[in-house]
Amino acid sequence: MKNRMTRFVAYTLIITALCVGCKSEFEKIRLSNNPEKILEASTKYYEDEEYLRAQTLFEIILNQYRGTKEAEELFFYYAYTHYHLRQYQLASHYFKNFGNTFAYSQYREEADYMSAYSSYRLSPGFRLDQKPTNEAIEGFQEFVNRYPQSERVSEANRLIDEMREKLEEKSLSQGRLYLDLEQYEAAITAFENTLEEFPETDQAAEIRFSIFKASYLYAVNSIFERREERYEKSVKRYESFKSKHADSAFAKQADSLMADIQKQLKSLKNDRYQNKSSGD
Repeated sequence: MKNRMTRFVAYTLIITALCVGCKSEFEKIRLSNNPEKILEASTKYYEDEEYLRAQTLFEIILNQYRGTKEAEELFFYYAYTHYHLRQYQLASHYFKNFGNTFAYSQYREEADYMSAYSSYRLSPGFRLDQKPTNEAIEGFQEFVNRYPQSERVSEANRLIDEMREKLEEKSLSQGRLYLDLEQYEAAITAFENTLEEFPETDQAAEIRFSIFKASYLYAVNSIFERREERYEKSVKRYESFKSKHADSAFAKQADSLMADIQKQLKSLKNDRYQNKSSGD
């Protein structure tokens, strides 16, 4: 038992000494104040996929190499270190900056794509803020417009479609939430905005039915004096739904609501007629 513990301590000391030695070598380079040596070491670290060390050394010499023949690859690799370290917001920034700085670089196309792709990697679930998603869509669209013959165009378009589906789902979820919260006017506006922004949506039948349903419930829950007017608006929304989705899964439910609207309108008109007769 004692010998085993002794061996364990010895191995630990050896490993620690080796690690300290490695760190000391890196620190020597970092503190060397020798740009050529730092560039050589940083490139080696990058090739060995030690991206944090490469990034640390790159940052020391970036300004010193501006305007030199080495600058192009140096700044390109520097942007990639952020990507490999999952620092996607910074990666997107530095890839975009690279494209603006080295407009005629052989790496320009890849940098422009990676700027958008880094934003894509930040794109969250549809329930969260979609600023990175919108930035990625904009970036990929710019890429497609700039490089229409690129082999990356099909993938860029696929990712644009994927993210637009996410934005559509977020927009649709807002309408559903307003409907669940019985905020019917807000639900109508949200669903109409979804249709306007995503006119080719596969969920158009649900959206138009939801507009009609929210309109119906808005009328039902209105003060007496406003019901007839709002039921009439619901009739128009029903007609819009039926003209486009008569065979949809929502048609039967829509017909049922419409039957109640006709019943309510008839009752309201009878009440108005009777009140008018009483007044006479």
